[in-house]
Amino acid sequence: MTLPRYRELAEVLVREVRADYDPGDLLPTEAQLARRFAVNRHTVRRALDELVAAGMVTRHQGRGTQVVDRRLDYAVSAGSKVTQNLAGLGLPSTTCCLEQGLVNPPEAIAQRFGRPASEPLLRVDTVRTVDDAPLMRLRHWFDPARVPGWLARYRGGSTRALLAQHYGLQLHRRQVRIDAVGADRDDTRWLQCPLNAPLLVMTSNNTDADGVLVEVSVGRARADRLSYHVDFEEAAGQGHASPGASDPSALFPSDEDDA
Repeated sequence: MTLPRYRELAEVLVREVRADYDPGDLLPTEAQLARRFAVNRHTVRRALDELVAAGMVTRHQGRGTQVVDRRLDYAVSAGSKVTQNLAGLGLPSTTCCLEQGLVNPPEAIAQRFGRPASEPLLRVDTVRTVDDAPLMRLRHWFDPARVPGWLARYRGGSTRALLAQHYGLQLHRRQVRIDAVGADRDDTRWLQCPLNAPLLVMTSNNTDADGVLVEVSVGRARADRLSYHVDFEEAAGQGHASPGASDPSALFPSDEDDA
């Protein structure tokens, strides 16, 4: 079958980006590409949309289309923080709050807190963006008794910063589990990736200085843009990952499931 013209153009651009461009390089403008391939700018834009969805390029207002490093190296340790890790890579990031409120948790989350699923926990959904491109979405589950007044204070940004500033809490990862899953429809919306694209799901039990569980965080990250590495010297003595639920979707059900 004949491919649509924009798909043919996308395949050409994918090959050229892989062969001829380095991370940070700018592609020719849409007008230049339209002239080169004798197509209209709408076709070029649709082709570039394919590269954006694949995590190969990002768009910047006023700058153009830029090639990105296909995977950011994310260090996982007891005290590492998303914002701090990305800043260490020279990558400014922003965190947008999508939704928050008291919600009855999935059974797998309730078990981690040692509570019945009928007892609401504070759920905070965020999406983390790097270079104007979404990298990961996170679902934070908090013991609401440890963060009174949260809903009036949090509007976005680092949750760890708010925990430290207003609640005197410095959380540490106690247990971590990493799974591979396919993107669902919510992921395609917030992470701008194709349905069933590979994601890395990291679930962390985060405790206070006394080892009491305060938060369970579930991060869904684009596997084409991020890889995790663990420093075993840093991780020594931190314990083993909890077996948890066999299906990570039980920890981060889609909004459709919640409905």
